Amino acid sequence: MAALAFQALPGFRDFTPRECAIRNYLFETWRGVARRCGYVEYETPILEDTGLYLKKSGGELSSQLFRFEDQGGRDVTLRPEVTASLARLIAEHQRNFPKPLKWFEIGQCFRYEKPQKGRGREFHQFNVDIFGEAGPAADAELISLAIESMLAFGFVEGDFVVRVSDRQAWIDYATAKGIAGESIPDFLGIIDKIEREKPDVLAQKLAVFSLTPEEVKAFIANPENASAAYAAIKADLTARGLGDFVELDLSIVRGLAYYTGVVFEVFDSRKSMRAVAGGGRYDTLIATISEGAVDLPATGFAMGDYVIRNLIEETPHANMQMEVWLQRNAAGCDVYVVVADETKRGESLKLLTDLRRAGISADYALAGNVKVGKQFQNAEKAGARFAVVVGSEYPELKAKILSSRTEATGSAENAVEWITSLMHQPDGPLLA
Repeated sequence: MAALAFQALPGFRDFTPRECAIRNYLFETWRGVARRCGYVEYETPILEDTGLYLKKSGGELSSQLFRFEDQGGRDVTLRPEVTASLARLIAEHQRNFPKPLKWFEIGQCFRYEKPQKGRGREFHQFNVDIFGEAGPAADAELISLAIESMLAFGFVEGDFVVRVSDRQAWIDYATAKGIAGESIPDFLGIIDKIEREKPDVLAQKLAVFSLTPEEVKAFIANPENASAAYAAIKADLTARGLGDFVELDLSIVRGLAYYTGVVFEVFDSRKSMRAVAGGGRYDTLIATISEGAVDLPATGFAMGDYVIRNLIEETPHANMQMEVWLQRNAAGCDVYVVVADETKRGESLKLLTDLRRAGISADYALAGNVKVGKQFQNAEKAGARFAVVVGSEYPELKAKILSSRTEATGSAENAVEWITSLMHQPDGPLLA
C-alpha cells in the first residue's frame, strides 16, 4: 500500500463511525448522570488568552501549552483544561445565578505531551463543578457524582476506588517544617509523584527541604493528619451507601497549583492503579484570575475520555454494556427497505419516507436493480435490526428479523404502526 501524503498529527485522532459512536456513548453517559444529579450544562471557548493558564496553574502545565500568536498579535492557547475557563466565566456571570452553581461541560482540551496509551495531545474531558458552597457537603456531592459516573459505565465495587486527600494538610505540614511559601508548590510537586519516584531520587529531592522519605511517608500513613472535612465527607458518602468506594490517601495532592483543600482521584483498583478522574477544592481561583471579582468557594473534578475508554474495554462487564449500547445506537439504520421488485420502487420510497418521519431510522439501496441478496448483505453491514421487503406481493410487506432470521408479514396500509410494534418486541420468532 502506498504511503499517504498526509496523516493525523501525533497525539491527534480521527473518529471513524465506530469511534464516534464510542465517544457518543461516553458523552451520553456523562451527560445523563450529571443531569440526574441536578447539574446544568455550559460551554467555554477552545481558544483562550495564554495568561489565563500562566496565572495559577503551576506544575508541568505551562510547558505543555499549544501556544501561538494569532493574526491580531494576541498570545493565545488551545485550552489545556477547562477549570480556568470556567473560573473566568463564573467571575463575569455568577451574580446572575442563584447559589450554589452546579455546572458541567464536556469539552475538548489540548496538551503538548508525549502520546502514549491513555494519553494524547487532544482529548475530551467531562468537567463537573460546584460554586458557592464551602462546606464538605459540596465535596461529598461531587465525589458521589464521580462514583455514580463509574457505576453508570458498568463498573462495580472492586473495579475502582476513590482516594481522598487534603492538600491543606500538606500546606500546614510544609509550613510547620519551615518551608517557605514560595517553595511549597515545588514541595507538593514532589509529593504528587512520590509513588512513582525512585527511592534515591526521592531522597535527593526531599533533602533540599531538610526532609527524609521516612518522615514524609510517616505523615502519609497517619490518618489523624487528615482534616475534619474528610470525616464529614466519608460520613456523607456512607449515608448514601457509597462509603466503601472511598479511602483516605494523603499521598494524593494533585499537580495544579490552584487546589486549596480536599482533593481526590478515582483509580482503577484491579490493574495498574491508573487515575481515571481527579479533582478537588479550589476556593481562591476566581479571585486570582479576575482581580476585583467576588470570590466563591469551588470544588470540581474532570474525567478524560482516553483512560475511561481503555478501562471500559479492559473490564468485561463494562465492555459488554458498552457493546450492547453500540448495537442499539450505532447502527446505520434500524430498518433497511429491500426493493425486491423495481416496479415498486415508488412505493418503497414512500415507505422509507413514512418511517423516517415517524422517527425510525431507515435506509435502502440508492442504485436500482440491486440483487435482493446484495440488499440483505447491505442491511446486515449497516447494522439494521429489520429488513422490510417491498415486492410483487405489495401491499403485503415482509419483515425479516436479521438477528434471528425469523419473519413476519404486515400491510403497507399500517406499515409504520406494524414496524413500530416489531421494534418493541424481542428479536425472536414472530407470528404473521
